[in-house]
Amino acid sequence: MAIADWPAHERPREKLLTQGSAALSDAELLAIFLRVGMPGKSAVDLARELLTHFGSLGRLCHASQGEFSAIHGMGPAKYAQLHALLEVARRALKEEIAHGQTLESPQSVKDFLRLTLGHRPQEVFACLFLDVRHRLIAWEELFQGTLTEARVYPREIAKRALHHNASALILSHNHPTGHVEPSESDLMLTRELCRALSLLDVRVLDHMIVGRAEVYSFLEHGKM
Repeated sequence: MAIADWPAHERPREKLLTQGSAALSDAELLAIFLRVGMPGKSAVDLARELLTHFGSLGRLCHASQGEFSAIHGMGPAKYAQLHALLEVARRALKEEIAHGQTLESPQSVKDFLRLTLGHRPQEVFACLFLDVRHRLIAWEELFQGTLTEARVYPREIAKRALHHNASALILSHNHPTGHVEPSESDLMLTRELCRALSLLDVRVLDHMIVGRAEVYSFLEHGKM
């Protein structure tokens, strides 16, 4: 049955307008993005198939163009629409961060890092600079590298911390491979940065490794 033939209160678009976006399932939200289904399948049916194929909404959003377009009915136009939508969300979140409107909990930091770094094809090392009350001063991407490595210079991080008059910071970098377990070099770098920044009375609160679907916190795993 086509969505147009459903009762009005069950149609995703009408449901969103009357009950709010939080009331919709992942499949219903995705159906609004898809707009139309295929012969014999509603947009909701197609959305459910996509979610089943990729395993989650997050994995769907981070699929490569080849992976996405391999699904029948999903071509370059839909891929471009999806990534334009994701980029709008990233930019809106960055604007909120610039005005100190987010990052009030460890989970909000993880969500921001996944949205910002989880999709990047090269390794990126970035810092969240915080004041004495752990409010955000600035977010900076400091180093970029290859698929497997970004060369990090502790002196440059120290200079940026002093520039922002930061009292604390959160280190972060992504693993484009998707595996978030820290390597031995990640552990050594974290210890080195903690020692160097402590000489400036700047505390490293955490180091987070970002994958496509998850974020690893050094603090939560007792490695700080």
